[in-house]
Amino acid sequence: MKHDTVLITGASSGLGRSLALTLARPGRTLHLGGRNQDRLHAVAQHCISHGAAVDVAAHDVADRTAMARWVKSTGTLDIVLACAGITGGTRAPTTPDSPPYEPDAQVYRFFQTNLEGVLNTILPALEVMRGQPRGADGIRGRICAISSVAGLVSYPGTPSYGAAKAAVDRFMVATGGNTKKAGILLSSVVCGFLNTPMTAKNRFPMPGMTDVDNASRRILRGLKRNERRIVFPLWLAAGSRFMDLLPIKLAEAYYTNQPTGAAGSMPEPDLS
Repeated sequence: MKHDTVLITGASSGLGRSLALTLARPGRTLHLGGRNQDRLHAVAQHCISHGAAVDVAAHDVADRTAMARWVKSTGTLDIVLACAGITGGTRAPTTPDSPPYEPDAQVYRFFQTNLEGVLNTILPALEVMRGQPRGADGIRGRICAISSVAGLVSYPGTPSYGAAKAAVDRFMVATGGNTKKAGILLSSVVCGFLNTPMTAKNRFPMPGMTDVDNASRRILRGLKRNERRIVFPLWLAAGSRFMDLLPIKLAEAYYTNQPTGAAGSMPEPDLS
């Protein structure tokens, strides 16, 4: 698998950071994006110490113009990893007669970052790759976006997060059926909980927790195998698929009695 030039969003923390450090090698160029400049530059320095050439861009993936400018400025891209994302759940009811809720600002921000931010990465990357020659294997490039097991179910605890991740998965898998004809391979990562700073403050059990570095290796192995959908842990995804087939009332009766993702159990996300 050719991966001399790699672009990663969300590289300042979590999975994006892990992928950047895993891929850092002499002769490889990493284009790293993230919002936190200090953390992003720390990751860049670590990658440089391992021999990689690094370009950094500190901006928000929701900024469509800035993202298009950055992605297109790279010239050529072998792999794009769209990892930027934020998570959060419903707030606890404020009165005995009110339901759990998501603030409007959170709903909009989740879709702007977790869905539009992915599109702002993928669409200009497709344009770049369409202009590249095919390799000896017929491939022009690979693009990978991070979805979630949460996108497989209609879970009341994470409505907008799950909906945005579901859209990412459907877009990547469906569009990949078209782009493969042009030698551009798309992959969706449907993963469960990862031990990242984003999940560290959750106040509930997280079944199937995966080490982030193991997740990075699994993703890269899936890309090498040209997997359209990279899934782990399999048992959690399979269980989620089953739950989504149940009648809504039956599924909700189970969900609303689980501590996982219960209203108020997730920290309020940074929406800035």
